[in-house]
Amino acid sequence: MKTELQKMLDGELYVAGDKELVDMRDNARVLLSQYNQMMAEPLEKKNAVLKQLLGKCSTIDIQPPFFCDYGKHIIAGENFFMNFNCVILDCALVTIGDNVMCGPYVQIYTAYHPLAAEERIKGPELAAPITIGDNVWLGGGAIICPGVTIGSNTTIGAGSVVTKDIPSGVFAAGNPCRVIRTI
Repeated sequence: MKTELQKMLDGELYVAGDKELVDMRDNARVLLSQYNQMMAEPLEKKNAVLKQLLGKCSTIDIQPPFFCDYGKHIIAGENFFMNFNCVILDCALVTIGDNVMCGPYVQIYTAYHPLAAEERIKGPELAAPITIGDNVWLGGGAIICPGVTIGSNTTIGAGSVVTKDIPSGVFAAGNPCRVIRTI
């Protein structure tokens, strides 16, 4: 029988109040609290906490405050930069390529709920993975929705709501986000 964690990572309905998941989120909150108090600390000191929090990271610069659900489901490539007040709801795997830059208030959401009210009020949730390619720039306030893939060498305009996959090598913007032109 699958655990709620396995169901969550497999994109199946899961119960977020499961003890294992609550314990994982609580552990992340302890590390996030510590990290978010390190605004003026050297990058090396902040990265030591991020290496405990995130699933994988190397050269990374996330400006506090930063928020996530679990942290362990975030895989960040080389030279990842995230500005102030960003959120990653990592109930599914979030894979971030090399040289990715995020403006302030970028939100990356893998979590979602059933659309039908009669199912939603029962409580179980869903999650779908997000993949962000290499050399991507996410403009300030961009929202990346569950299940989306953003191709490499792409720029997402500030304030965009990305609800569908965006190909490589384009500038895309808007709500909903759409390709504006090839770069």
